[in-house]
Amino acid sequence: MTMSDTISDMLTRIRNGLMAQKPEVVLPYSKFKHNLAKVLQGEGWLAQVDVKEVDGFKTLSLILKYDTKGQPTITGIKRVSKPGQRIYSNRTQIPKSLGGLGTTIISTSKGLMTDKEARKQKVGGEVVCQIW
Repeated sequence: MTMSDTISDMLTRIRNGLMAQKPEVVLPYSKFKHNLAKVLQGEGWLAQVDVKEVDGFKTLSLILKYDTKGQPTITGIKRVSKPGQRIYSNRTQIPKSLGGLGTTIISTSKGLMTDKEARKQKVGGEVVCQIW
């Protein structure tokens, strides 16, 4: 069975893994998901991102990040633009997640980037997700 929204599946696997206190989440590989995971790692939301190959199929392994008390660093994650309703934002109206405390991921013509980077480079694009 084919999946219509692989990004929502990725975010849901991360959310479920954090709620179950799992150390790692494994999902099917795609270039977009790998780039999204790299942005999340660069912002400090994920501990590590690895690409593994098992029986000829690539998988994406995400090491989840917890604080010293065992609480997840991610308290919320939300898909904004969906296959049925794409949400675009120009450079002046990029939404802030949790009043600027969270991160909004934007897919621009220059690649995936955070809302802060998009404002700095003065580009808009599709609002992929918000994380806080």
